[in-house]
Amino acid sequence: MARSVSYVSAAKLVSMARGNRVAVIDVRDEERSYQAHIAGSHHFASGSFAARMPELVLATSGKDTLVFHCALSQVRGPSCARMFSDYLSESKEDSGIKNIMVLERGFNGWEISGQPVCHCKDAPCKGTCS
Repeated sequence: MARSVSYVSAAKLVSMARGNRVAVIDVRDEERSYQAHIAGSHHFASGSFAARMPELVLATSGKDTLVFHCALSQVRGPSCARMFSDYLSESKEDSGIKNIMVLERGFNGWEISGQPVCHCKDAPCKGTCS
């Protein structure tokens, strides 16, 4: 059975992330390399996303909620979230992931709303930047 994909605001994501059971998945392509990103986010570019879904399952082990975003979360973020939801539904393994969400207004909305961003070049981001 396919999981539903819901949306979450930046403010709600901040409070959810305090529980350490949430992984943020940035599906922007090249723009992540010259723009900032959400601290601690995983980068799985939309251009290669389909081939890297098994890797995403491993990278988010122990998380129960994944929040996808792109620049505006209008195309790439939602489509990758739906693709991953379908992938999990078809998989015979129990990933432990219960919620798949999309960040409202994407990274641009996150940054404009004054949420903290990171400018590190670490891959993956360790989440210790501000």
